[in-house]
Amino acid sequence: MEKQPVEEGILENKLQYFPVSFFASVMGISGLAVAFERYEQVFKLSGRIGLILLIAAYLACILVAITYSFKIIKHFSAVVSEFNHPVKANFFPAFSISLLLLSTGTINYQEKLAFGLWVIGAAAHFILTIVIISRWITRKYQILQVNPTWFIPVVGNIIIPIAGIKFVNIEICWFFFSIGLFFWVILFALIFYRVVLHDPMPKQLFPTLFIFIAPPSVAFIAYTKIVGHMDSFSRILLYIAWFFVLLLLSMAGYFIKLDFAVTWWAYTFPLSAVTIASIAAFDMLNYPLFGWAASGLLVLTSLVIVVVILKTISAILHNEVFVPE
Repeated sequence: MEKQPVEEGILENKLQYFPVSFFASVMGISGLAVAFERYEQVFKLSGRIGLILLIAAYLACILVAITYSFKIIKHFSAVVSEFNHPVKANFFPAFSISLLLLSTGTINYQEKLAFGLWVIGAAAHFILTIVIISRWITRKYQILQVNPTWFIPVVGNIIIPIAGIKFVNIEICWFFFSIGLFFWVILFALIFYRVVLHDPMPKQLFPTLFIFIAPPSVAFIAYTKIVGHMDSFSRILLYIAWFFVLLLLSMAGYFIKLDFAVTWWAYTFPLSAVTIASIAAFDMLNYPLFGWAASGLLVLTSLVIVVVILKTISAILHNEVFVPE
């Protein structure tokens, strides 16, 4: 008779430690869905892998959102603590970015749904941008608290024009693109200074170094969507993204040795973003190099996401995730 209350107590305790960073999994899966969708379009393939992954991304978003909603209801103080944390707070905009990515993936199937997701995602992300930047200005942070997750709240604005170009005036798209690009430059200098010249980050944060790939990749996608073609500036963005892929792959031996953490999901969306950028570049220029790069990156991204999913499931089954840090 006491078994049920005990089980409920265990579930309640796990719910308390359900991290908001789990929304990064939705970003990763939806990013891969968009990558496959674009690849199938550009290379004229008849597969429906992109659609299947998009459905999986919707299911992941619903599951994570419902679970975190219960956490808000049952453990509101824990949510407040996360939102006030110098690292964890940066993952709250992962929810709004997830909506924007789902909008991008949905636009060819159901435009009205895509528009609704875009409006909610764009509005929520802009509000979170204002709140978090205001906090940076008014609170005192230590340099050791700075890490690549700081890109998420502000550089995420660059994602807004990708689907937004179909829904709103181009000047609105330029507005969000400009915000994200400006803060990418500032934060990159700050984060790189912290990474190179100060104590090493905690090992569970090392996967977030892959976030360096995301800003130039997403900026390339958004910029070419706005202007409609590739030019010198877009090439610079793409080649910066490729450089960071090569740099981080050269460190693969180090990353492989890391113990699993939820932050492993930081590998996924940046790789998806640079894959989408490479596909778009091939589509515009038809250079074979871009086609090979897009294909190779799609395979790499798919393998990484499969590994991260399996590692996540294993960690959950072994009670290694929803626990106090």
